Amino acid sequence: MAEQSRSVIIKNLANVISLLGVLPVCVLFLDDGYEYIIPLIIFNNVMDDLDGIVAVKLRISSAFGAALDNVCDIVAHTVFALMIGMHFGWICGVLSLAAATAMLIRVVSRIVPGAAVGTGSPTNELMRHMLFVLLLVGAISIDGASVLAVVFALHTVSLLVPFRMPGLIRSLTKSAVSIGLVNVALVVAWRVPQAAVVIAGAFGSTYLYGLTIGAYQWYKGARPGVPSTS
Repeated sequence: MAEQSRSVIIKNLANVISLLGVLPVCVLFLDDGYEYIIPLIIFNNVMDDLDGIVAVKLRISSAFGAALDNVCDIVAHTVFALMIGMHFGWICGVLSLAAATAMLIRVVSRIVPGAAVGTGSPTNELMRHMLFVLLLVGAISIDGASVLAVVFALHTVSLLVPFRMPGLIRSLTKSAVSIGLVNVALVVAWRVPQAAVVIAGAFGSTYLYGLTIGAYQWYKGARPGVPSTS
């Protein structure tokens, strides 16, 4: 019996991690909950990466686990986006709702068996960009509302584009060590204001590069008459 229980726990360990990544979001609904949004975003990102690493290392990946991970992501990420958007005024609130709708469409379309994956920007990319805006507001006093409005508008589009976005930092990290380093970078950006500018610039520039190059390559593929430069 003990061996059977152990086997069940191991087989569902990645699913447990997925759930643990979303449960602390409840803190945001406390009176002073918004004060914890930065560590909550980082924690959610860490757990979202960790469940994937555990699933691969223990060879317990499953269709159910992938679907559960998507559901956990959309719950946490929608709450984060709407909370931050509304905090910065009604314009950001409306744009965050548009981004949240794009996230819902993206996740639902990927739950369907046989759905195409690998296109557009991951929902976690939006979470990281929101995190950087919050950090930069404190580090260099940027206009958070204006920058967030642009971030939400861009991601509303990039979440649903039908092409791949090459060069995204997180998409290039495949090993457990490199994924861990990405999460370390987020913590460093949080705790070291000077580093936040550099790290945010790296993620932001690669995102814009991926969106631009991906759109151009897709445009070439959609119009056979356009000469290729490759």
